[in-house]
This record gives sequence, structure tokens and C-alpha cells, in this order.
Amino acid sequence: MRIAVTIFLTDRTPSPVRLAHELERRGFHGLYLPEHTHIPVSRETPAPMGGDLPEQYGRTLDPLVALGQAAAVTERLALGTGITLVAQHDPIDLAKGVATLDHLSGGRFTLGIGYGWNREEAADHGVEWSTRRALVRDRMALMRALWAPEPMPYDGEFGSVRASSAHPKPARAPRDLGAGRALHGPRTLLGGSAGPKLFAHIAEFTDGWMPIGGRGLTESLPVLRGAWEEAGRDPKALQVVPYAIHPSRGKLDHYAELGIEEVVAQLPAADEPEVLRALDGLAEFL
Repeated sequence: MRIAVTIFLTDRTPSPVRLAHELERRGFHGLYLPEHTHIPVSRETPAPMGGDLPEQYGRTLDPLVALGQAAAVTERLALGTGITLVAQHDPIDLAKGVATLDHLSGGRFTLGIGYGWNREEAADHGVEWSTRRALVRDRMALMRALWAPEPMPYDGEFGSVRASSAHPKPARAPRDLGAGRALHGPRTLLGGSAGPKLFAHIAEFTDGWMPIGGRGLTESLPVLRGAWEEAGRDPKALQVVPYAIHPSRGKLDHYAELGIEEVVAQLPAADEPEVLRALDGLAEFL
């Protein structure tokens, strides 16, 4: 079982360089970072965990910039986002940033993506909430066209790009999607709650699922695997990475029985001594 971590890195936590050093030195598999560009003070969207929204949501570092620092001072540490809010980005710019980070890190990057939960944040980016899932699907297709080995145009519902020279390319080789289609780009995992629409999108344009909290997998994994195989995907290629979990021996054993090989544990958004104590607490699972 590979153990990675996630944390809200902010201007009040350890730096990406300091944390990356500690993770690689201690033998952790990877570092995943969330994304929020800003949190409007006046909002109606409830916090996903209930109650008041923790302060760190409005203080997060840009994940690609922070992971670039982490990549520069490590050799083996896997790097990822959990998650990138694709709907809130210009897809051409995002494709370039992702490909650059993956190239500079030697192919260590995982693009965790999602549809978002904060309506006010998305609205400031011009996102129409009811169409955000279709928007993400469209932007991922545009990005894959730019990541393709040869120039490839894309003309979609929400955007288009001409056949272009766009380098560097992500390091990972294309994956077979069936029916003569290929998945270009870094390993891509889609976050979100279990359901037929989510599972259809996972099978259509990603490498797997990033379920937050990891609950209910005994029931949901067979459904996802059914959707995956129905789409013509290789059953062995599906990757499921429970995210922001609080591990225990029993929980990890259960995940292993389900065929899961990687998890992402939650660290506190705290000062350096507290973060290092949390890493010490996770050491027994390495």
C-alpha cells in the first residue's frame, strides 16, 4: 500500500520545499494539494463538512506552483492535485502548466480533477453552475488534444483549439480508451460522489476515481468496475485512490482486499511542529 498525503498548504504552514524534503526522507509515496483561487466572503454555499468553512480554504497556495517547488527538491516523491478545479481555468493555459510540471518532475504528476462545490467561487470565474460538468468534460478533451503526440484540433461545445505545436508533452504514454481512442496526458483521477454520471465520466476520460473519505467502497466499486468495462476499458487499468482519509490498520487492510494500492492521508493545515507530529503518527503505516 502506497501512502501519500494531502494538506492545505498556506502562507502559515511549512513551505512546499520543507514538507517535500520530510516526506521523501521518511518514505512517503507522494504529496497531493487542493486548489481554491479565492473564497468570496459573502456566500450561500454551505461548507462541505458542515459548520463554518475553515480559514485555510481562503489561504491555499497555488498547487502547480507549490508542487513545482516540491518537484525541484525531490527525486522520487509523487506529486498531484486533489483537486484541480478545471472549470475555473483557461484550458490552454492549464494544459501548458500541467505538461510543464509533469515534464520537469520526470512524469511524477497526477492530475486530480473535480467539478467543485463552491458556487460563488465558480461564478467569479464565469462558470455557469448547471453546466460545469459538461464544461469540465469539454475542457479535458481540449487539453488532451494539446497533449497528443501530433498536432490535433479540437472543436467543442465550450471551446476550441487549432492543431498546434504544444510542447512539452506529458511524460506518460497514451492509454487505450477502446474504439481506436487514446487517453493523452498525465495520470488523471476524477473526484466526486459515487453515481452513474460520475462513473460514466471516469470511464470516458480518466484513469480512475479519487473518492474523498473512502466510504462505501464495498458497494460502489463493483458499480464503477461495471461502467468501466462496459465502456471497453481494460479492467486492470482502473485506479482507485481514496483521498483525505484518516488511516487505520483495519481500513488499509479493507482497501487492500478491494484491490486498492494507494491512499492519500489527510494532514492538518498547521505549523511545522504539528505537521511533523502528524507525519510521525502516520509512520506506522509506511
